[in-house]
Amino acid sequence: MAKPGLEVSVDPRRSLAVTDQLILARFSFEEVMNRLAEQSGIPGLTGLRLYQEWWDTQRPGPGLGLGGAHCDDQTLEDGLPGFNGFAYACPRAEGSQAQENPFLNPDTHHAAYVPIGLFNRFDLAAEDGSDCGEYRIVFARRSGITNSRSRNLIAFEGVLPNPKPKKGIHGCRKVMRFWAELSQEPDPAVRAEALHRFYFEGIGNIPPVIDIDNFGNATDRATGQVRTNQFMQSTWTLREFRVRKRCEGGSCVMRFEPDTVKTNPAGVLFSSKVGHPLKADFAESLASQVGTLATNDLLRYTMATEERFNTGQSNASGTENLYVHHFGTGASPLRTQLQQRLSTLRSTLTPANIVARAQTLSCAGCHQLSTGTNLGGGLTWPSKSTLYTFVHVSERTLEEGPDGPRYGLSESLVGTFLPYRQELMEAFLERRPPFEQHPGPDDCEEPEAPGARGAKKDKPPKEPCEDD
Repeated sequence: MAKPGLEVSVDPRRSLAVTDQLILARFSFEEVMNRLAEQSGIPGLTGLRLYQEWWDTQRPGPGLGLGGAHCDDQTLEDGLPGFNGFAYACPRAEGSQAQENPFLNPDTHHAAYVPIGLFNRFDLAAEDGSDCGEYRIVFARRSGITNSRSRNLIAFEGVLPNPKPKKGIHGCRKVMRFWAELSQEPDPAVRAEALHRFYFEGIGNIPPVIDIDNFGNATDRATGQVRTNQFMQSTWTLREFRVRKRCEGGSCVMRFEPDTVKTNPAGVLFSSKVGHPLKADFAESLASQVGTLATNDLLRYTMATEERFNTGQSNASGTENLYVHHFGTGASPLRTQLQQRLSTLRSTLTPANIVARAQTLSCAGCHQLSTGTNLGGGLTWPSKSTLYTFVHVSERTLEEGPDGPRYGLSESLVGTFLPYRQELMEAFLERRPPFEQHPGPDDCEEPEAPGARGAKKDKPPKEPCEDD
């Protein structure tokens, strides 16, 4: 354990964003899907069945006729498909995957999925320490490596519950020490095995990431999700799913259920011209958050979006999610409320700056629409090179790393986001602000070292606190 004031050095490419092919070879899409199917406890449910039902959601009913959701289950007043009351593209070309087997010849088959990144998102941990953030595995459809019209990326984003919730955020110290130790382990094969245990088995009292409850099934805590970057037709869209098991009358099913994309309000709610019954409520909600959006730090301004305002897709093509376009330059009740709040705060930002900042927090904004946007207060959303259009990790770009080929990361991730996450992680481990706390006896439990074998899962050994 690091003493207060003792420097901890984190390598972002070992402890925050792992894209080495040598390490990722230890992870397979089939193992993830089969593990989720097994955890359901539903007789006969396989990873393949789960996968095919998942992509059947992107087709109109009845699809496979298995009783799951379809993209035309909800309609708008004009009769067109909708989701949560907003437009929803249906059908999607990705629905063709409902009739494919991605596990067939995974090293060569066009429909197979390739692991391209493992990501430590401790920066997303709940402020009250109820969870330790998100831990992600990103897969890319093999066909997209060479065919830009056949791309599909899947991110399993599991929220890891705090193994010691009574200690608040400091109950996550074992999790962060595990990731920090990867920076010091020179053998990539050892790191691969350690990461595989972390995701699939858990380490000590740290539960495994790959668990249906971490991807949406839990109802008593915050959970993660599975998100998709869908490129298999001309309009790129990001969608979100929850893994949920439902039982009725003694019979149970588990599926990937379509959900709203979080922090992704519908563009029409910003409009100065088009009406919508939720516009007034949304204007009030956004105006109440001007203070947090006006925070003049690119990585610390925030926005919370009520579920009723979120859409079921985030489009980076066209204007559907281009908030600044909908907001326009004309007078509107939203503009008036934003200006009133800015004036009260004596902020020099404009209502357009607030809307532009809200856009960066949406999926389409972060990935594409906000690239290079002036956000006011001297802030500009970071740009990405043309190699990383839409994505922050690319299956189409390989670079030579210290341990062989690795998938490339966007300039904005490498130059802006990873340095912030590194600083936050090191501050936490060093007990620097905002993470000061003298350790208690239970804080001295050490995780299994990356190279360890045969450590006991239920009762890992404790070591004396170095700073007691």
